[in-house]
Amino acid sequence: MTFIKPRLSFWQIWNMNFGFFGIQYSFGLQQTNMSPIYSYLGAEESSLPLLWLAGPITGLIIQPIIGAMSDKTYGRFGRRKPYFLVGALLCSLCLLFMPFSSALWMAAGLLWILDAGNNIAMEPYRAFISDKLPAPQLSLGFLMQSFFCGLGITLANFTPTIFEWTGISGQMPSGIPYRTVAAFLVGAVASIATIGYSVMTTPEYPLSQEEIDKIKASKGGAWANLLEIIDAFKEMPQTMRQLAVMKLFQWFAMFCYWQYVTKTISQSIFGTKDPLSSEFRQADLITSQINGFYNIVTFSSAFILVWFAKKFGAKWVHFVCLILAGIAMLTIPQIHNREFLYAPMVGFGIAWASIMSMPYEMLAGSIPPERTGVYMGIFNMFIVIPMMIQIIFTWLTYDSLLGGNPANVLRMGGICMFFAAIAVTFVKIVKTEGDADKPVSFGGGH
Repeated sequence: MTFIKPRLSFWQIWNMNFGFFGIQYSFGLQQTNMSPIYSYLGAEESSLPLLWLAGPITGLIIQPIIGAMSDKTYGRFGRRKPYFLVGALLCSLCLLFMPFSSALWMAAGLLWILDAGNNIAMEPYRAFISDKLPAPQLSLGFLMQSFFCGLGITLANFTPTIFEWTGISGQMPSGIPYRTVAAFLVGAVASIATIGYSVMTTPEYPLSQEEIDKIKASKGGAWANLLEIIDAFKEMPQTMRQLAVMKLFQWFAMFCYWQYVTKTISQSIFGTKDPLSSEFRQADLITSQINGFYNIVTFSSAFILVWFAKKFGAKWVHFVCLILAGIAMLTIPQIHNREFLYAPMVGFGIAWASIMSMPYEMLAGSIPPERTGVYMGIFNMFIVIPMMIQIIFTWLTYDSLLGGNPANVLRMGGICMFFAAIAVTFVKIVKTEGDADKPVSFGGGH
């Protein structure tokens, strides 16, 4: 007998997605603060990309494996919840200790564990929506997840400014500002508290005996999961391969922004890149503010983009948004007044909303339903592989080709956004019956 999923109330869907806020709050802290933290601890500008390797490598390894493992998990603790809780606990511990790092190796090591925790919690969270909601409510479930994604990152970026307003000033012996320390402590509480709330308020549906028997009969273990991933690669749909080319340039560009925007602003607004100067700490705060602003634009425009995608097609909406992002990244280094920085961030925020949604909508009709989990894991690998390429390329060329100038890294990112826009025009979208009813799956993080 087939189990019919009951419709959930708005607040039940709110509760089940609330934990995504904590996951994305953690990602927001990373995106804005890791390059400044590394700089405070004495990192050379050219070495910043290498110190960001944690995110791409852990995402490359963990996301497809955890996705496959959670599909085959059952028992008294649930199917997805054990991964939420383990990931949240790792995140909270790393966020707690990160601002007290006394050396580069300590901060870099904590980032590796932090990214692992985020990925362990996040990948099964996407599957949780499909587990719980009936088809007519899937769109609301994914949109709610996207809302918490934008809200979490936005508040993470504004938290240091809020603490600055409350009078928290000064810095640790390492140079890390006390406002940054306070923001990470808030993140440590938010990670475990929000996921714990979702776990306590949202029960998982038990698997049927037939489903349990099927899991028991399937080959388990790491080797079986690896073979499944390899087989899925071999049979990858054409649309997914074409999107991979677009994502190569798109995510290469995003990592250029996250790594070097603070250095660029410090240089263009204050005329210094010295991490020990008060001007650099001010640039660090400005980065938090403009990042928070573009994330406000992101979750404010997400629903509007869905309407445009239905009218004009996701491919062409994404094309325009990538052009906006490219223009923003080329414009930022030319701005010498902090107030004017918010103008390009409008386009950047709209583009970020598209990056988190449109590629998933373009992919939706091309992958077989029975392999959704593994293909979503692989699709997220196309986020982290470009990041790894960017890290190595920037490290090798920073002092030579890029002239040791952080602004040139942002300009390189802007050009890559234009290449991504060109690449998306070649994507062939697979249409299936009922596409209008398909949910848009919103990404986030790595």
